[in-house]
Amino acid sequence: MADLHLAMDPVADRLISDDPFALLIGGLLDQQFPMERAFAGPAKIVERFGGLDPVAIADADPEAFAELCATPPAIHRYGRSMAGRIQQLARVIVDEYDGHADRVWTQAETGRDLARRLEGLPGYGKAKVKMFVALLAKQLDVRPDGWEKIAGDFSQDGYRSIADVVDQDSLQKVRDHKKSLKRRAAAK
Repeated sequence: MADLHLAMDPVADRLISDDPFALLIGGLLDQQFPMERAFAGPAKIVERFGGLDPVAIADADPEAFAELCATPPAIHRYGRSMAGRIQQLARVIVDEYDGHADRVWTQAETGRDLARRLEGLPGYGKAKVKMFVALLAKQLDVRPDGWEKIAGDFSQDGYRSIADVVDQDSLQKVRDHKKSLKRRAAAK
């Protein structure tokens, strides 16, 4: 996998770069929470749980797993509920992809198939799927036929989403772009 820089932390970024399940967890956590902290969440889980094995996470005691996710600094502002979603995600990866998170995208035959697979994951709604497809294409060179249509505006060049974040400067440009969109929407 490529070197991702979404957590803006060397240890957390190495984990999401090397472990597809960590990347999916980061994507799951990237909602109503700063992007860098979301993608640092998997590293906190490794530190507290001892690893990111989907089978072990799926089978973990839900209360104990929720506690380790909610312990400050929590993996998310809604650490307990996100812990449940992470366990659901792990169960899908175990049951549908034999524990291999990368199969979500490596076995996708088309952009539409990739979108369908991502939409089948807990916490991956339509907007997140568009951004994640763009991230996979732009930074990991996962480009099944039709990915651009699925990613929509996020497939374009520029600083539109997490797909375009490669360093602190690009992160600021993405944030500026989002603020600009909000201002334009408010002016209408």
